[in-house]
Amino acid sequence: MLIRTFMTIALVLGSVTAQADEVCATDTSGKRLCLDQPATRIAALSPGATELVWAAGAGDKVVAVVAYSDYPPEARDVTSVGSHTRMDLERLVSLKPDLVIGWVTGNPPEQLETIRELGIPVFSIEPRSFDEVSDTIRQLAALAGTEAHGDKVAHHFRRGIAELEATYRDADPVPVFYQVWDEPLMTVNDDHLIGKVVTLCGGVNVFGELDRLVPRISEEAVLAADPEAILAGGMGEENRHWLTHWQQYGELTATRRDNLFFVPPSLIQRPTPRMLEGSRLFCEKLDQARARRRHGAQ
Repeated sequence: MLIRTFMTIALVLGSVTAQADEVCATDTSGKRLCLDQPATRIAALSPGATELVWAAGAGDKVVAVVAYSDYPPEARDVTSVGSHTRMDLERLVSLKPDLVIGWVTGNPPEQLETIRELGIPVFSIEPRSFDEVSDTIRQLAALAGTEAHGDKVAHHFRRGIAELEATYRDADPVPVFYQVWDEPLMTVNDDHLIGKVVTLCGGVNVFGELDRLVPRISEEAVLAADPEAILAGGMGEENRHWLTHWQQYGELTATRRDNLFFVPPSLIQRPTPRMLEGSRLFCEKLDQARARRRHGAQ
C-alpha cells in the first residue's frame, strides 16, 4: 500500500514537472503552439525571422537559416538550407531542429506543411505593426525559454516607438513618397509597416490610400503626386542610385528642395528591433525637409 502511494505521488509530480516545462505561444496566423520544453535547435526560414530569434535572446540555439540572413553577423556562420522560397528539406531535417520559424508570406505554404507532417513544430510569424514586432519577440522568447532577454528587448523597442509618437504627434505634415523597388517602381500603402513609419514621423504617404500593401506605380504618378520628400533604400546599404534617378525631374518639389533621402534598407524594410533605428533616421530626414521649408526653399 505504501509503495503504491509513493508511485502515485511520483506520477503526479512527474506530470506537474512536464506541465511546468511546457511552453506555448500564438503565432501570426492565430495558431497556438505548445512545446514540451523550450526549443534548443531552431531553424529560421527568413532573414527577418533570423533577426527576431536573435532579438529574443535565442541566437545560440539557431542551427539553420536561409540566404540573406546577414544580421547579426553571427548568423552568417550558421548552416544555410537554401532560400526562403526554395529550401533543401533533406538538409533541414538532417540538422534535427525542434522548432522551425516560418514567414507567413515568404515561405511556400506546402513546404511548411511538409515540415509539420514530418513532426517538426512550425511557428509562423510576420509582424505588421510596431506592437506585433514587440509581441513576436516575446512569443519567440517564450518558446526558447529566454523570456527575460526577450522582454527587455521588446520593452526597449516599444518605449522607443512611443517616444517618437510623442515627439512627432503634432509635427507639420510632409508629403512623402517611399520607394521600395525600382523596376517595377513600387511603394507601400498606409497599412504596410513602412507606411506606419511614415505616419509615425508626421509624414503623409502620397500613395497611402492604395489598396495593395506594396503597389506598383508609374513615374507619371509620382510626378503628379509631387511629394515634398522622397526616401529610398536601394539594393544595398550604400546604394543610392534610386535617388539619383529623380534628380532629372527638377520640377519635383522633393528634387528642387534637395529632399532626396537615403535610408539603409535593412533598418526599415525588416520588421525587427532595428526598425527603431530606421524610424529615428526616417524622422530626422523629414525634419530636414521641414527645416528647408521654413528657410524658404522654393
